[in-house]
Amino acid sequence: MTFRPKFITFDCHGTMIFFDMAGAARDHYGAQLSGAAMDTFIADFSAYRLDEVLGAWKPYAEVVHNALERTCKRNNVAFDPAVAEDIYNRVPTWGPHADVPAGLAKIGNKIPLVALTNSMNAQIPHNIAKLGAPIAHTFTAESAGAYKPQMQAFEYMFDQLGCGPEDVLHVSSSFRYDLMTAHDLGIRNKVWVNRGHEPANPYYGYTEIKDVSGLAAVVGL
Repeated sequence: MTFRPKFITFDCHGTMIFFDMAGAARDHYGAQLSGAAMDTFIADFSAYRLDEVLGAWKPYAEVVHNALERTCKRNNVAFDPAVAEDIYNRVPTWGPHADVPAGLAKIGNKIPLVALTNSMNAQIPHNIAKLGAPIAHTFTAESAGAYKPQMQAFEYMFDQLGCGPEDVLHVSSSFRYDLMTAHDLGIRNKVWVNRGHEPANPYYGYTEIKDVSGLAAVVGL
């Protein structure tokens, strides 16, 4: 029997929104770094952003600033706070992956869609408005007082929705931010959108789709 959840919950940046931190880094550092050095810089920037969200909540501008400063230090590149500010200010301008609006439209009027995002309250409405489909609820790290992958972010969402792990289908392109924690919290129904961010990890139990256009079939629509 196809599982019909009470809610379909989504990671936002990276899964629905084209989260172009790599492009922003290339814009600023491509003239100084090229080839493998630029790829290493981008990978380090990603790793440090994850590390920065594992502690006490702080504004996402600080996450970006600190992660970029640490990345520059590791790669022997001069750090300019104005670059961090520019990258942070780009986040609300980014729109969805091409497959997202039509994919969400297939299900949005049948099952409530929920965004659980590592974002600031003032930023995320600009991203959500570009999705082209109704999002019933949006919960941010700022409101939860914690970033994913911390359990507190998911628990805040459950409390606000008045539901439990058994009631949702969680959709993400990231194991490290979402699907590992979802597994640990007992969310049995998970979808991995394989956008090439991370390798497959079958231990965590999920349905794989190549993009959001495949989500309707997962819930029998």
